[in-house]
Amino acid sequence: MAFYAIFASSADAGEYCRTLFTVVAIALLLSWLISMTLTPVMCIDMLPEPEADAADPYDTPFFRGLRRISTLAIRHRYVTLAGLGALLVAALASYPMVRQMFFPDATRNQLMVDYWAPEGTRIEETSQGVKPIEEWLMKHERVTGVATFVGNGPPRFYLPVDPESPNPAYAEIIVNTRSYEDIQPLADELEPWLKENIPVLTRLRKYGVGPSDTWKLEARISGPMEADLAVLRRAGDQGMAILRASPLAREIRTEMRQPVKTLVPGYNQERGRWANLTRQDLGDATKRLYDGIQVGLYREGDDLYPILLRNVEPERRDAAGRLDVLQIQGPMSTQSIPLAQVTDGVGLAWEDPIIHRFNRRRAVTVQASPLDGETFPSLYNDVIADFEELEANLPAGYEIFWDGEFDSTATAQASLVPGMIPAAVVICSIIVLLYNSIRVLLCILLTVPFAAIGIIFGLVALDSPMGFIAILGVLSLTGMMIKNMIVMTSAINQ
Repeated sequence: MAFYAIFASSADAGEYCRTLFTVVAIALLLSWLISMTLTPVMCIDMLPEPEADAADPYDTPFFRGLRRISTLAIRHRYVTLAGLGALLVAALASYPMVRQMFFPDATRNQLMVDYWAPEGTRIEETSQGVKPIEEWLMKHERVTGVATFVGNGPPRFYLPVDPESPNPAYAEIIVNTRSYEDIQPLADELEPWLKENIPVLTRLRKYGVGPSDTWKLEARISGPMEADLAVLRRAGDQGMAILRASPLAREIRTEMRQPVKTLVPGYNQERGRWANLTRQDLGDATKRLYDGIQVGLYREGDDLYPILLRNVEPERRDAAGRLDVLQIQGPMSTQSIPLAQVTDGVGLAWEDPIIHRFNRRRAVTVQASPLDGETFPSLYNDVIADFEELEANLPAGYEIFWDGEFDSTATAQASLVPGMIPAAVVICSIIVLLYNSIRVLLCILLTVPFAAIGIIFGLVALDSPMGFIAILGVLSLTGMMIKNMIVMTSAINQ
């Protein structure tokens, strides 16, 4: 029942660890059944009869020393309880020294390399840009293979990894190594090489265990449904400035990346009506000139390829110079006219090619990762005061929501509470039914908090983080302590 809270959790972490409760429950119930049936029969059949003058098995130096310590502790029980209470207080005071972590890295012999070219980069240029990285990796002795995905992330072959959304300026390289031990040395060599030789934003990622977040730190700054993108961009820049000032942050960026310069024909509505041409006709014509418009599909085996109609390459390269004479033909017309007849000229403008939303509100997300050896809570605590000041200075209707590991941890921990209540009720009911005594229940429950002494001091001594996996260990230890206390109480009563 100590693990029931995980089984009842509705969060992603509960879904990932739910089978733990099932396996433990089946194993312990079968163990109890065997211990009550098969084990006594085997003992009767296999163990020899005790000799009448056999020596006391507990009359050994170890048990004599244990008896002296136990007797001393019981005679001076108030001193013993005071000492243990002091240790418990010292352990709780040392808890801030324990590093916090949601889920650890997986022990997969794979590494991810993210590559972001400037926004608006064509997919062909992105493909060319990642080739030097592929060549460097394939020459490395620790690497056994490389798979590159250009334009979006790979298929979701590993559940905790969220694929990147389609983006011609993005590529991801999956690196296979000989063993898990090769991952960190390879990353230590590759990261400085990328910074020196690749002029765009790159990022190395290890695979995580459980519900892993793509970005540990994500501050979503959102505004009204039609929020001013300039205000969001300015807030995102201020958020990145805060993170750059922190010595614990790296790989700092926002989802709202570089604006893209575009050619904008100024559609003249009055002349467009005389020519029976709409904005859609104008858009189709300009798209045909550069990107091409799909007019059909070509099947080759099980694969379908789009058939694009677009101008020849020399005309595409000189798209700006040909816009005035670009021919437009309406759906109800048999003749075409040049674009200049339905526009007031062609101008240049900056635009955001992708408008991100969060809960239907326009948003910009500031993203970062902690340095190697650091955890998200340490980075969060270092920058939270500055972000709170930033939020206080935002216009009315704008707010900051902390996503990433902050939200995942809070959601996972909160989802354990509903399952802890029935688990505690069942455990307490079993103890009361066993002993028909509230006093024994209180003795057992008051012993459980002292487990924090070993937990906290152990985590501090080994520099191990307190995460969701450690919480599973705490729940397991709680169940073991209650079980041991039941055995001890039975022995004391006898």
